[in-house]
Amino acid sequence: MLFSSCFVAASALVGSAFGAPAQHSERAAAVVYDSETGFTFAEHKVAYTLSASIAVRVAVPSSAQAGQPYDAVFQIIVPNQVGWAGIAMGGSMVYNPLLVGWANGQQTQASTRWATAHAQPQIYNNAQLQKLTAGNRANGTHWQFTVKCTGCTSYQGRTGSTTTLNPKGGNRMALVISNGKPQQPSNANSNLVMHEGPIYWTQSFPEGANANFGELVRRNGGTTTSDGEVPTNGSVKA
Repeated sequence: MLFSSCFVAASALVGSAFGAPAQHSERAAAVVYDSETGFTFAEHKVAYTLSASIAVRVAVPSSAQAGQPYDAVFQIIVPNQVGWAGIAMGGSMVYNPLLVGWANGQQTQASTRWATAHAQPQIYNNAQLQKLTAGNRANGTHWQFTVKCTGCTSYQGRTGSTTTLNPKGGNRMALVISNGKPQQPSNANSNLVMHEGPIYWTQSFPEGANANFGELVRRNGGTTTSDGEVPTNGSVKA
């Protein structure tokens, strides 16, 4: 698929085009305190145009340990020109959880997906999203969603072995965008339209550690879960 001109420029700045050798950014994430939700996030920005960028933010519990599953809060901020955006938790389009979202009027939609081939990804029922009561909006310049995910940080990949994102280090991730809206924007389970080539980077998580993670989740209308809880839903209206 051909790139849009704006994202080609972004690709040259921060990543690689689909099919080209990947160029990975491994710099420390920016520390961003979000006064609206109270979370401290580790932020990575991807240039979209010379004047606009896409922000990927991650917050994790300070108590999270390497090799153990944990909840995480993701906040994605996207320019209005983008129809939908998605984050690959393992830095691949296949065999890892995909967190996707888009604007629908003044609201946003978000869901988790899973793909086993470069084809339409399906709803991923081994992850559960909870919309937070703050940090979700669409306006004249951008849209953003803020969700807590149970099941995004630990998953079984292609071989059946378990991969767990390291809360104390860097994790390879990927971003895809499309200028086209999903086929049914009002439906969080909608089929997606073709996306542009991915941008890869290494997302540092420690900058987004929150000692009061559970308290902040509850303050923003979410619930905390145990590591052993089996998620039941992969989508949410945000």
